[in-house]
Amino acid sequence: MMHAEAPSQPAATRTIVSSLEEVRAASLQVANAATRLVAMYTQDLEPLVYDQPLFIEAIKKLVLARGYAKVRVLLANPARAVYESSRFIGLARRITSYIEIRHAHPDFRGNRAAFLIADDRAIVYRSDASRWDGILEMNDPAVARRYLDLFDEAWHGSAPHAETRQLHL
Repeated sequence: MMHAEAPSQPAATRTIVSSLEEVRAASLQVANAATRLVAMYTQDLEPLVYDQPLFIEAIKKLVLARGYAKVRVLLANPARAVYESSRFIGLARRITSYIEIRHAHPDFRGNRAAFLIADDRAIVYRSDASRWDGILEMNDPAVARRYLDLFDEAWHGSAPHAETRQLHL
């Protein structure tokens, strides 16, 4: 008697990134992979990465195509993002019910990392946001979940701040 095999998940794929172009491409790949949640931990919304038209379009497509989709952004240092003109912030202002931006609580601001997580399976991670060196994991739920848990802890400890509320005006 033959048994049908359970559908298998694609194998995890780890890619090393080391340039701005690779980080942009990896971030776009992760954003395009999202079906319900994007979690972003960033120092200042990194305009060279997240303020790019293709990235903005991927985020817009996610939240407008799925009424339940959410984008959560945790900023370690929002001053630059608040005062510079940003397409990402413009998008967040137009669709506030889908995109929420918070200022990281002081306990979490020392983290120099930058990462973007799609759902609970894909991540692009850099241990130091001032450098382009990092990894892209497209199908490793264990790694994505570990960083999503860290993000969630910081998220829940970081109430919306006056500066970030300005982002939603």
